[in-house]
Amino acid sequence: MLEAISATFSIVAVDPARGVCGAAVASKYLAVGKVVPFVRAGVGAFCTQHHHNPEFGQKALDWLESGMLPEEVLGRLLHDDIRPGKRQLAVIDMAGRAANRNCWDADPDGIWWGSMAGRFYACQGNTLAGREVITAMAEAFEQTEARLGDRLMAALVAGDRAGGDHRGRLAAGIRLAGPHVPGGLLELDVDESDDAVGALNALYRGVEWKR
Repeated sequence: MLEAISATFSIVAVDPARGVCGAAVASKYLAVGKVVPFVRAGVGAFCTQHHHNPEFGQKALDWLESGMLPEEVLGRLLHDDIRPGKRQLAVIDMAGRAANRNCWDADPDGIWWGSMAGRFYACQGNTLAGREVITAMAEAFEQTEARLGDRLMAALVAGDRAGGDHRGRLAAGIRLAGPHVPGGLLELDVDESDDAVGALNALYRGVEWKR
């Protein structure tokens, strides 16, 4: 079965001190939040994009939970994959160890793709307006001093403002998991909007947080 193509930009991150992990994504792809980001409390976060494969999500988190390093998780996912050059993947564990795999055989409309990792995060994207999308996301995450969800949203907003998906805006989503998240798990999506990131940010700001 040929997977759909979710050209997109995303970020995975953790707050080891508070035990929270999360991921956020935006794209011209409809309902992108439902197919790209995956999180699990006490384990970490994972994103599958470009030629995304949602079946990778729970497998990646299972292997991460079993004690595999992020690099080992990516290696196992791609070992027998029929189109490894079309995948863009990111994974991070609760210690903050992160790994990326870029889609080195991206489709022609990709224009720019790449990734950047730092302390407790990794951001990645394809079909982007340019490298400034990724660097803006990284800078926003690093410079925002707040809880993890706020930092993820700051990164997504920065990437969107820097040009985001060069084809335009449509959908966005955020996932958080951990003891300091309402109900232990937060899932927010904007499936179709002319300003998906702005709409997602408004939804996120309206969440009642446990203190």
